[in-house]
Amino acid sequence: MFLPRIPVIALAAMLALTTACTNKKVNNPLAKVDSKQPDKVLFDRGMDALKHNRYDMARLEMQTLINTYPDSEFIARAKLALADSWYAEGGTAALAQAEQEYEDFRTFFPNMPEAAEAAVKIANIHYQQMEKPDRDFTHAVRAEEKYREVIQQYPDNPKMVAEARTKLLQVQEVIAEREFRIGRFYYLRQAFPAAIARLQSLQDRYPLYSGADETLFLLGQAYEGEIAVLHKMDANEQQLWHKGKVKEAQLKADELARERMSTNFTSKAAAAYSKILTRYPVMLRSDEAKARLIALHQPVPRPTKAALALNKAEEASRGEQTMLARTMGMIEKHPDVSAASKVGDPALTDPTPVSASDLVQQANGGAGGSKGGEHSATIQTTGKGEPGENESAPRSDAPVPEKPTPAADTSAQAPADPNDLKPTAETLDPKASDAKASDPNAAPDPNELQPTAPTTPQPAPAPAQINDLAGATSGNDPQAGTNGNNEATASSNQDLADDNAIASSKRKKKKGLSKIIPIPKS
Repeated sequence: MFLPRIPVIALAAMLALTTACTNKKVNNPLAKVDSKQPDKVLFDRGMDALKHNRYDMARLEMQTLINTYPDSEFIARAKLALADSWYAEGGTAALAQAEQEYEDFRTFFPNMPEAAEAAVKIANIHYQQMEKPDRDFTHAVRAEEKYREVIQQYPDNPKMVAEARTKLLQVQEVIAEREFRIGRFYYLRQAFPAAIARLQSLQDRYPLYSGADETLFLLGQAYEGEIAVLHKMDANEQQLWHKGKVKEAQLKADELARERMSTNFTSKAAAAYSKILTRYPVMLRSDEAKARLIALHQPVPRPTKAALALNKAEEASRGEQTMLARTMGMIEKHPDVSAASKVGDPALTDPTPVSASDLVQQANGGAGGSKGGEHSATIQTTGKGEPGENESAPRSDAPVPEKPTPAADTSAQAPADPNDLKPTAETLDPKASDAKASDPNAAPDPNELQPTAPTTPQPAPAPAQINDLAGATSGNDPQAGTNGNNEATASSNQDLADDNAIASSKRKKKKGLSKIIPIPKS
């Protein structure tokens, strides 16, 4: 009687088991469908969440894919998408996590084409957090380092290299502006060795800086400031000699040593001014550099046509900050990079920086004369002196003391104060004026840098151009001599730029470009 029920119960149990297996396959939490590629489904869902800015969901899907299917072909893309989710989310913490994820991707997949993209995004993370030149420069230095890595490590990826090159020029503009402000700060404090070291290092590292002419002009002015310090020391020692506190032999030895140093500083100042004329002829400081060379009785070079065309292209590629950008810049922490050049190759290596202590030792060693005495010739600074090691860098909103204007034509002007920070051609040797004050019949020093002032003020005659047919053959070397070959010299002068071409190529003055000293009025 009960036997027919057994097959029915067995059939019901088998049916229940089959149904249970079928439901488990349909409700698969990894695919939700009867799919043979669940890793692909996870990747697609994560990318869709990332596209709709659901970053937490995107990271959950990608992390599940990475943990569950370590041998999947989508692992590399999933790790890159995981980093992209942090990168797109933004914020300091998220960007820090994104940088770590990109670094992991480059470590595990260094040969994939996306490795260059990851390297660029690491640099972009620091670029986005870069601050103004007078603030923290940590991110700027890191961005420069990472962009250089992209250019050097992935030369076969032109798209990423082009982006890194453009951004690197902008980053280096910000770093160079910071270095210039520090150099100017030292200069205004009359810490001339520190200013020279900072400005020379800046010129060596970033020749495409928009204020390169300002840098070289201030470098020349710093050397002239050292000359003024030496002449002031001469005048003070003359007074001590008249009072009998210094022996005549000591006086002569110190004067000879300081004269050697003064000659050395004059040549270096002339080299800085000459480089403005030969490398940056269309920039605003070129006229003042020419005036300073004339005042120092140094040759005035002319640039080549190639140098003129190069500098003209650099200046034409620079942008100008709009009025709205200037207004918003007062409240934004990000720097203005519109002045960065868009042509030329950025510096990929850093030359050895110039040390201020080394400059002092070299100058004192080359001066000779007396050594270690109370009145020995040595580089000194005046005024407030060099700031301490822990003193913060100058800020852009800090008041800047007014500076006197350098003389373009010193012969027709009244004598300047011998303690003036910006010496002119007539104040390069205050020793002579002090000596004449004490002894009216004293003969002038034949080694003086300044010319003998005529009774009637007249403009000083300009020296002959070294690049003329009878001059040097090279327009880039102000110290080059003649070669005696008129044909070769004439051929070289055909490559020199014409004065009219230089004048017509100069850009109009930008607001705020004169950073050091106001341009002298005629």
